[in-house]
Amino acid sequence: MSDFTPVSSLLGGMAIGLSAVLLLAAEGRIAGVSGIVSRLLPPWPAAARACRIAFVAGLLAAPLVWWLATGAPPAQTVSGDLAVMALAGLAVGIGTVVGSGCTSGHGVCGLALLSPRSLVATPVFMAVAVATVFLVRHLA
Repeated sequence: MSDFTPVSSLLGGMAIGLSAVLLLAAEGRIAGVSGIVSRLLPPWPAAARACRIAFVAGLLAAPLVWWLATGAPPAQTVSGDLAVMALAGLAVGIGTVVGSGCTSGHGVCGLALLSPRSLVATPVFMAVAVATVFLVRHLA
């Protein structure tokens, strides 16, 4: 069970929203992490590659910055089981391809832009997340 952390959750949400607005203003692109990561791989064009690398580097550096600022590593609540992590990553990858985007693209940017696809995709992935948590916590 995770602790209720409204202040840090609010600050994190504001940082995510700010980064999405900055990327949209600077590049004219939606801040979907799966799309940004997938466009780092060939055969995608090299245009704006530095921006994508910087975005992903920021995602990877954030826990280290937290650790340096607080003196303690961020709490992690993900599984340590590599098979479960690989299966979860595969499911997320398939879901982002089928849904034409990920939680950040649909949930943060798509809903804000009132995208019809995001208005459908976000409740679908939220329902699947709720069902997955229920199955893992009560049936596994």
